Amino acid sequence: MIEMKGVHKKYPNGVTALNGINVSIHKGEFVYVVGPSGAGKSTFIKLMYREEKPSKGSVVMNGVDLATLKERKVPYLRRNVGVVFQDFKLLPKLTVYENIAFALEVIEESPKKIRRKVMEVLDLVKLKNKARFLPNELSGGEQQRISIARAIVNRPGLVIADEPTGNLDPDTSWDIVRILEEINSRGTTVVMATHSKEIVNTLKKRVIAIESGRIVRDELRGEYGYES
Repeated sequence: MIEMKGVHKKYPNGVTALNGINVSIHKGEFVYVVGPSGAGKSTFIKLMYREEKPSKGSVVMNGVDLATLKERKVPYLRRNVGVVFQDFKLLPKLTVYENIAFALEVIEESPKKIRRKVMEVLDLVKLKNKARFLPNELSGGEQQRISIARAIVNRPGLVIADEPTGNLDPDTSWDIVRILEEINSRGTTVVMATHSKEIVNTLKKRVIAIESGRIVRDELRGEYGYES
């Protein structure tokens, strides 16, 4: 699904975030991306949904090189990629229902399909009863579940989660990871950047460890490998 070859990323301020990344992520995998702060994890993640472009090398998703993809085609790429952020990024003046529906309205789905799909994902994250609530009326864990619902409502092939449990307590963090596992079990590829040693070491998945802009470990059933 994703292949990076010879990827380097140097920012205008001179900072080199990635230095010679070569990796393949296959359809249906669940992958943790780990490493110390400043290692390059966020840049690695952002390359996958074309928030950043490599300075050198190729990032190919489903046969499309994101490095050379025209800007006008980026929104179409992102229809097949759901992104979950640490700080939720919900629209504060829209209800839970409206936040999720917005992702379908921009691609001009019919109102009937929007309602069906929104209620399906709300059922998956167990928040159908909060459809008319505003984000500030929800707990942090509930907001993150809505963020996940919004990310998957268009049934993307890939979900990218950038520190999705970073602002949550341990019990709530497990709820979020179990939802991501459920999504993965239905065939969606999941790539999750995390600092959670407990989650990584308990749920044995593929682990890609990045340090100083390089992949230093890539293990099919890896461990976190750092103090946390």
